[in-house]
Amino acid sequence: MISVQIQTAAYLFASILFILSLGGLSSQESAKRGVLYGMVGMAIAILSTVLGKDVQGYTYIIIAVAIASLIGIIVARKVEMTSMPQLVAILHSFVGLAAVLVGFGSYLDPHTQTLQGSEHSIHLIEVFIGVFIGAITFTGSIIAWGKLDGKIRSKPLVYPGRHVVNITLVVISIVLGVLFTMAHGTDGMIYLYIMTAIASFIGVMLVMAIGGADMPVVVSMLNSYSGWAAAAAGFMLGNDLLIVTGALVGSSGAILSIIMCEAMNRSFLSVIFGGFGATPITSNDEEIEGEVTSTTHEEVGELLKEANNILIVPGYGMAVAKAQYPVYDLVEMLQKEGKKVTFGIHPVAGRLPGHMNVLLAEANVSYDIVLEMEEVNDDMAETDVVLVIGANDIVNPGAITDASSPIYGMPVIKVWEARKVIVMKRSMATGYAGVQNPLFFKDNADMLYGDAKDSVDKINMALKS
Repeated sequence: MISVQIQTAAYLFASILFILSLGGLSSQESAKRGVLYGMVGMAIAILSTVLGKDVQGYTYIIIAVAIASLIGIIVARKVEMTSMPQLVAILHSFVGLAAVLVGFGSYLDPHTQTLQGSEHSIHLIEVFIGVFIGAITFTGSIIAWGKLDGKIRSKPLVYPGRHVVNITLVVISIVLGVLFTMAHGTDGMIYLYIMTAIASFIGVMLVMAIGGADMPVVVSMLNSYSGWAAAAAGFMLGNDLLIVTGALVGSSGAILSIIMCEAMNRSFLSVIFGGFGATPITSNDEEIEGEVTSTTHEEVGELLKEANNILIVPGYGMAVAKAQYPVYDLVEMLQKEGKKVTFGIHPVAGRLPGHMNVLLAEANVSYDIVLEMEEVNDDMAETDVVLVIGANDIVNPGAITDASSPIYGMPVIKVWEARKVIVMKRSMATGYAGVQNPLFFKDNADMLYGDAKDSVDKINMALKS
């Protein structure tokens, strides 16, 4: 057992490491260092908490930590990078569930019943808010996991008067909160149960009402919710480190969500509340003109041999096919021939912010040639060839021209402004947002059908020959 002073110092050191971790994650070059800071900080946090004053049942704690660690190792080794967004979403649900259970336990704890006056009222408010946020995070994260994993349809589930229903449920929860704080002893548990059920329903409907194109923002926002839920649990348990850590996660997640909404030209409130205040679109999709033309791997190889400025736009299809490794070989060959090769990364490419950056880093692609959307759009007219590998919605010109499209207003990579575009896809199927892409019908665009990894391998063979 350690003294309170040592525990406080350990908490402070862990908090500093968590802040350094967030700072390190702000760039690709320092990301590994940031993750290391976070791991060390969490280890210190766990040890200082377990060894703290009045902690008992070490045997059970050690067994629980060992089992959880084993599960974590197995899951981390088993889950593919393509499934990482789903994993992040489901892990958020655990934080929400933990906040709910901590709230129940804290309310039923005999020690908390001895609190008097304003101190007791404040504790009850902490419990109620913590359970409310936790329940929304729990069910909302499960729905997000289902949408990302394809188990739940990506199209938004909307119905007339849904916002009135949600607001009414929130008002009912507030009334329940008042009754909860006025109840004697543990008599308020029934109000807590009812509010938990209502908050769980709100979490389901909020995420169900959000379309697939906005799911990366939702995952980021759920990350923020999980942070606030953890902070609320920290208040209930009187744990300063949990409060600080939760506030860091909650605020950083909210800031990231706002930044992503700005990058996608989306209203933050519109995304979070499932189109709240958005003008409903009733017009038909714009008529797509032109014909779809296909090409071969050999023709693409010849095209790349003649090109000087080449842009590669990766998407979720590249992740599924694990094509980042042959793509790296392709880049190496083209650069040896003196050609300029860059990557264009959309803020929401894949299913999670930074998804494509991680995949390219995994294949040892140099950070220097991985550029943001704004950087490549400025030079698109000077680009000879664009290879779109498994991307769809992020290169859809309908986001600019079709006011009836669910992705209308979202900034996209304007690949159609290049001299030639090669779209590598398995088929003509729509993207995650469920809308057709007029890019496929452009005169300067050709389709290269097939698995992305297999297609890049064949292009590499054509270049070598």
